[in-house]
Amino acid sequence: MKKLLYNSLLILSIVCSASCKKGGTVVPVTPPPVVPPSTGTPVNYLQLAQETHTFTINNLLTSSYSYRANTTTHSNNCYEWYNVSQIYADAAMVSVGQTKHLAYMNNTFKFMENMWDKNDLRGGYFASVNLDGTGAGGDKYVDDNALSGMVYLEAYEVTTGADKQAYLAKAKACGDWLINCGLWDNVYGGGFYWNTLKPDKPTQTNGLALQLFLKLYSLTGESIYRDWAIQVEMWLNNKMFDPASGLYIWRIDGPGEGKKHIEKFTYDNAIMVEAFILYSKIMNDPGYLTKAQNLGKAMNTTLWNSVWKGYVFNTAETRINPAWCAWGSQAMIRLYEADKNESWLVYARENINRLNVANRNPGTFGYYFFAGFDGQNRSPEIETVDQAWMQRIQALLSKY
Repeated sequence: MKKLLYNSLLILSIVCSASCKKGGTVVPVTPPPVVPPSTGTPVNYLQLAQETHTFTINNLLTSSYSYRANTTTHSNNCYEWYNVSQIYADAAMVSVGQTKHLAYMNNTFKFMENMWDKNDLRGGYFASVNLDGTGAGGDKYVDDNALSGMVYLEAYEVTTGADKQAYLAKAKACGDWLINCGLWDNVYGGGFYWNTLKPDKPTQTNGLALQLFLKLYSLTGESIYRDWAIQVEMWLNNKMFDPASGLYIWRIDGPGEGKKHIEKFTYDNAIMVEAFILYSKIMNDPGYLTKAQNLGKAMNTTLWNSVWKGYVFNTAETRINPAWCAWGSQAMIRLYEADKNESWLVYARENINRLNVANRNPGTFGYYFFAGFDGQNRSPEIETVDQAWMQRIQALLSKY
């Protein structure tokens, strides 16, 4: 997954750390008018999710049931975590009764087999492939494979019969690849590297692995997944937690003890909120729900823009992104589901409302890759992953 950081002078030099393999100078499109903060007007989130899906199938879906990375610079590329994010979005639609999304979900799941490494007994998904499924190869990413496993476990929950078992089997294969891929070692006292090039060890990579191990343990009862979950959780808290802010830092890299990059990202911490909620339920430890609640409060202290009512991408970036910022809403929804505190839903809704104003094209219903909180400075890319996350979160919000 990619993270973009602007320096303090807002020079358009992009630090790219993601399997989506895109970068370069951001060229803004014609800016929309500046808009005020949201007014609290009721929103039909299911309709918005449906409109987003219509945009996606009309502009990004291929005849192979893969998805183009975007409509501009990478329209002939197909990325693993973009595809599975759309499966995630469709699973959310099925969960609210929109059963027509089963076909999209299952067909893209079948396409994903083109991305699986069949020449290595350990398997694992490659990060990219051609739109027709050919050309798989190159690097593999721990976060992408962990997310794929988690997506499949949600698809498992909304399917039946052979489809249900196929999703569970592939989620288990993703978890087994994490265990056997050789990307966990004693450098920095443990932790998973981001990918097979071993550039660094990020919070989000390990947080997603933690989620997958917990879920697999809950479904299979196999102790190996429990043991890995405990190991990953201990490393994250020993190495990546910043007690001063109550948040998790970005990543650690470099020689020796390593350099800690202390930027705080919304989606890193959202992932950890979800991981702690799972840990509380699956390990029967209510203290982890408290940890999740405290982390949610820290997010809403440091990562929330109280003027525009939305989550920042990170503490060094002034613009917002529909996928990474929307992840904050998912964490708030999960907190509400865990403790029924309505205040979490307020943050979840306001954040999505802000993204709908700042990043959404009201004519096409597509979401721009980045924009300012005020809707200015939109980047031209229309990414599949951004559409997927906006579809997903709005489907989830429609329940409440």
